[in-house]
Amino acid sequence: MLSAVLALPFVGLFFFRIYENQLVHQAESELIALSAALVAVIGRDLRANLPAGAALGAAVAVDARSEAAAGLVPVLPSLDLARDQLLPRRPDAQPALPPAAEVFRAAGARLGPILVETQRVTLAGFRLLDPNGIVIAGREELGQSLAHVEEVAAALRGRFAAALRLRVSKNEPPPLYSLSRGTGVRVFTAMPVVIDGRVAAVLYSSRTPSNVFRHLYEERGKVVAAGLSVAILTLLIGLAFHRAITRPVKELIARTAAIGRGDRNALQPLRHHGTAEFATLSQSFLDMAGALNARSDFVATFAAHVSHELKSPLTSIEGAAELLRDDIAAGTGRMTDAERRRFLDNIVADAKRLTAITNRLRELARAEATPTDGATEIGPVIEAVRSAFPGLSIRAGGDETGPIGMSAENLRIVLAHLADNAERHGATRLSVDAEAQGEFVRLEVRDDGQGISTNNRARIFDSFFTTRRDSGGTGMGLAIVRAMLEAHGGTILLADSERGARFTIMLRR
Repeated sequence: MLSAVLALPFVGLFFFRIYENQLVHQAESELIALSAALVAVIGRDLRANLPAGAALGAAVAVDARSEAAAGLVPVLPSLDLARDQLLPRRPDAQPALPPAAEVFRAAGARLGPILVETQRVTLAGFRLLDPNGIVIAGREELGQSLAHVEEVAAALRGRFAAALRLRVSKNEPPPLYSLSRGTGVRVFTAMPVVIDGRVAAVLYSSRTPSNVFRHLYEERGKVVAAGLSVAILTLLIGLAFHRAITRPVKELIARTAAIGRGDRNALQPLRHHGTAEFATLSQSFLDMAGALNARSDFVATFAAHVSHELKSPLTSIEGAAELLRDDIAAGTGRMTDAERRRFLDNIVADAKRLTAITNRLRELARAEATPTDGATEIGPVIEAVRSAFPGLSIRAGGDETGPIGMSAENLRIVLAHLADNAERHGATRLSVDAEAQGEFVRLEVRDDGQGISTNNRARIFDSFFTTRRDSGGTGMGLAIVRAMLEAHGGTILLADSERGARFTIMLRR
């Protein structure tokens, strides 16, 4: 980007063709103006001094344009560097056969000083030609013919003509000056002098247009100053980009590498944010990295809990199996049938607990990765829960028809776990009341069971926490409920209750 900024002024030099073309137009316009003024002077002189029988040139057709009807015959510049063909250098003058008439040579002698003085001030070249194209006034080529030159031939027929021709300079151009096509061209115009509807003379003019590269070369001190300004501006832009983008990006990359190595100290705001947008981006990244680290901690802690929960029944099964194997190996029948049955019952019970734990683990994984689309009403879900728990009297109240942003199956899982917990803690009645609150639906779930003690209130949503371990509790039910609700953008809280347990659930409509 900085290279592009630095190169823009130099690339722009190649687009100076438009300005060069304007300079060509300017040169042609100046030649037209000078020629028009000189043609008026020359025409007045010829009318006053030519004899009545002087031989004039071709007849000029009457201009039928509306401007001509008003006495106006404008000549507009028409040369174009891109469109018009660049003609070769002007052909050399040829000997005149026959020579110019005496009356025209005398007119050239009278008008020549005017052309020379005009050329000295304007730096334009002028040739005055008689009706046959022979030079009768000018600094050079007097008495020679230019009738074979294209633009002169057109003027001898009574039409103004202009041409771009290759210029051959006597001086060596500057190196920068030689890059432009406009420096190697010269503008030629030929304007007829019309008397009584016939061509009496032709004013042949030429001029080299000004050039932008020549001006740059002549003003090279200012060009160097402009180049330094561009370089300084590019440097300032580079510093701004470095501070606003490059430096924060490199710091964020370094933070990413540090976080990947497990450095928790890297989870803090960048020292240099550069822009507000990059500050938002970096903070979003750090928030994501923090969430992933928290998730990693949860997975590690959860794995430790799982291994602990699975270790106890596995150890019990292993111990009971070893005792039974030792008894069979001894062959003395040291164990009674009642003792063997007790050990076998322990193995079966522990196996059932392992099955229950693995089932709940599968449910928890499903709850955290459950699809969050779908919608349902509370009424049909309550009927399904009633069928699954016939020992509970389940009552629904409030807005049962309001749509909830959760599928019927997922809502059934949530309410089924709450109903199972209530039933296992001695509840006989369960009530579910729904109330719309803005963009959310508030569910109040109450039971009349034993309730939750003050010491256990802070831990009931933790995985594997249970007060019914001896009766087969896994401590996963409420953890599954919370994971399911959070996946749908909802929440669950344990509310105060005089009797039993009361949960407040918030779900999106």
